[in-house]
Amino acid sequence: MMLRSAHPCSPIEVESYNNRLEKIVDDGLMILHKRLESGMTTINNEASLQLHLASIFKILGELAEYSANDHFSIELEAPVSLVGQSFLKSNSNKANIDIFLKFENTEKNEKPAFCAIELKFFKKINQREPNNRYDVFVDLKNLETYVSNRISDLGFLIVGTDHRHYVDQKTYSNDTGDFDFRHGAEYTACKKLDYKTNNYGPPIILGNNYKFLWELGAHCFLKVKV
Repeated sequence: MMLRSAHPCSPIEVESYNNRLEKIVDDGLMILHKRLESGMTTINNEASLQLHLASIFKILGELAEYSANDHFSIELEAPVSLVGQSFLKSNSNKANIDIFLKFENTEKNEKPAFCAIELKFFKKINQREPNNRYDVFVDLKNLETYVSNRISDLGFLIVGTDHRHYVDQKTYSNDTGDFDFRHGAEYTACKKLDYKTNNYGPPIILGNNYKFLWELGAHCFLKVKV
């Protein structure tokens, strides 16, 4: 059987580099989640998550090179720096991006497209809560800093866990309840988040609105676009 295009003379649409990067992240996380749920892949920590995702992104990125001039690259723990301001996570002008994707045209003198990804992976057996919830919002703050300072065009936070406490726990304490990214929770831009019980970290204020939606399973994944 021959498949015919509805518009055989129409040119094939080629997505922008930014759109290709976003699709690589979306499809890559979906593939990893399915392999994890089926038992084809095992993840025990954040470093393992980083390596598995990076290997999938590399394959998808190379498949998204549609011409000889397209070039996709990936870097782990990519060092970046700022002038005149600090990253919240390091309290310095230097940071390392967990996964940094890049698409560029090797022939044209055009600005490459970049995508910064920060990762978290929380195992139920390794209790470090609610500090882990605070750290998620620190990563979001860093991602906003990458994008606002044009270090990256896109930013994504990816959180994986086998502990439903982060996903659909009924209540959190008043002292740490500000740091809430449960399924369906929302953050309103410029709201101050305060860790009231100790000196673990300073208050956090983010610049964007966020709604947190998880992909559920034996392992659950949250992806947040900045």
